[in-house]
Amino acid sequence: MPTKTLQIPTADGRADAFAAFPEHGEQHPGVLLYMDAIGLRPVLKEMASELAGHGYYVLVPNLFYRYGTAPVVEVPEFVGQDNRAELFGRLMPMVHALTPELALRDAEAYLAFLADQPEVSAGPVGAVGYCMGGALALRTAAAYPERVAAVAGFHPGGLVTDAPDSPHRLAPKLSAQVHFGLAEHDLTAEGIAELDRALDAAGVDYGVEVYPGTLHGFTMTDTAAFDPAGLQRHWDRLLPLLARTLGNG
Repeated sequence: MPTKTLQIPTADGRADAFAAFPEHGEQHPGVLLYMDAIGLRPVLKEMASELAGHGYYVLVPNLFYRYGTAPVVEVPEFVGQDNRAELFGRLMPMVHALTPELALRDAEAYLAFLADQPEVSAGPVGAVGYCMGGALALRTAAAYPERVAAVAGFHPGGLVTDAPDSPHRLAPKLSAQVHFGLAEHDLTAEGIAELDRALDAAGVDYGVEVYPGTLHGFTMTDTAAFDPAGLQRHWDRLLPLLARTLGNG
């Protein structure tokens, strides 16, 4: 797939990003892909290229751009038990600093960028997120229901909290179809029930599924949590969702 690195103007500066798209010159639906907490790195570029091969223009911004271009912190080639705690000790301050207000300000810029690209067709886009990105995809779809027709989150974090602005409370603002693929301990049974109730009450077309035998991070081949069956199930759910909603069947 053709790929390029980008600089996206935002209200707070310029976000570096990566885009992948089909090589022929037609227009294709846009997908905003939200990274996990580990950040923009080769595995996400590989996933974006895989998705682009199915007929999408995939934009992957560096959500931590306020701290520098990716990689903002040095990321090991493989994240395992021996280096995970130290790595996340450096990452979590940036995760916590990315407030919903900042994230939505950025989302406006990312969606505007997609709309301006000659390779992106008119019409709605998809928002896909991993780990922390799952909640950001949901927030983006709730803030821009006329722009986002599909939401998918895999091993998502922070979907159901006690906060007044918890992502699950935004369900009434959604017009998108939704799929969440959870690792076995991403949410308690009570949390899943609360998420289901919120989506049901809002009339959202959705699926919430626990992927059996998986750990948080199961889609990421550069981590000890990687699970091949979980990654394949993720594609089996994501691709039909995008085809249904973005007119790319």
